[in-house]
Amino acid sequence: MGTRLSGRAERRGLRLWHVWVVLPLIFVAAITVAGGVFYAGWDLLGARGLKPEHRIDSKTLFDLVKLSFGVVAGAGALVALVVAYRRQRVDEDGALRDATRLHTERFTTAVGQLGDGSAAVRLGGVHALAGLADDAPTRNLRQTCIDVLCSYLRLPYTAETDLPQGDTGARHAYLALREVRHTVIRLIRDHLRLELDHPRTWQGHDFDFTGVVFDGGDFSEATFSGGTVDFSGATFSGAVFHKATFSGSTVNFLRATFSGGAVSFFEATFSGGTVDFYSAAFSDGVVSFYEATFSGSTVNFEQAMFSGSRVSLAYVTFSGGTVSFGRATFSGGWVSFANVTFSGGTVDFREATGTAPAGLVAADGSPLPAGLFLPPAWSN
Repeated sequence: MGTRLSGRAERRGLRLWHVWVVLPLIFVAAITVAGGVFYAGWDLLGARGLKPEHRIDSKTLFDLVKLSFGVVAGAGALVALVVAYRRQRVDEDGALRDATRLHTERFTTAVGQLGDGSAAVRLGGVHALAGLADDAPTRNLRQTCIDVLCSYLRLPYTAETDLPQGDTGARHAYLALREVRHTVIRLIRDHLRLELDHPRTWQGHDFDFTGVVFDGGDFSEATFSGGTVDFSGATFSGAVFHKATFSGSTVNFLRATFSGGAVSFFEATFSGGTVDFYSAAFSDGVVSFYEATFSGSTVNFEQAMFSGSRVSLAYVTFSGGTVSFGRATFSGGWVSFANVTFSGGTVDFREATGTAPAGLVAADGSPLPAGLFLPPAWSN
């Protein structure tokens, strides 16, 4: 497996104006400021003019000489300051270039390990890339390491159910590869658990999981805050988002397939940004949003298909934001909204079709909670 550093991550050479351009500009700025200060002080003191001196005595001459030396000394200090600043910038840029060069060398080695035939070597490459992301001298270089880890998950992957029957070697290879993939997910999760101000947090970065097959993996307590996280077209036959937080980011599950196994969003919090399940297919297995909280997010289940899965939104709290099930289809399986709390926001089923999920309509015919909208056929 090979890759190259993104062009965005390559720092261009340091751009500094020529010193003979900078110095005149600095002098002009200094004279302008000094003149402004003198004029303001003159005006505040209410001075009307200067007393003319027909002769310059020795004291006045000495003061003029001191003033001249002061101006020369100030100019020299200004030149020294400009030169020192430029030298510091050049030294800093040189240090960054050296750090980037070392990072690139380590990056190349780590990526080579990811393509090795040995699962143990690939695991070493995964950990090396995570460490490189932590030590990256620039944000773009950190994003490049994250991109490679995500691209590893996007590589073709044979599910356990598709393995040849009785082929022990194929099964061992599958288990080894799954261990490497789950390690990538675990490292991503661990870095998304770190606080936003932590120097090694990966919050705010982009994660591209499009088309990835998740047959396990744990994102528990991860915080998706800022950036874009893309699960579009992914297949979930098992994954855990227990107590995950989706806040201020864009998270896409567009056309994702939840088929087999168990996927849990237990106690997840959707408190900002956008989470999009547009055209997602819940066709088998169990998907649980048990005790999740939707408050302030825009969550979109438009055109999602619920046909065969057991989907539980029991004890979910809708306390803000908008959750849309527009044109969603409920044609099979079991979907439950039992004991849901509606205390704000909007939950819209008006264009949904099929059988009403359990728990939405009260058995005693009591009015719908504020913010809940159902198709007429479900309300009757």
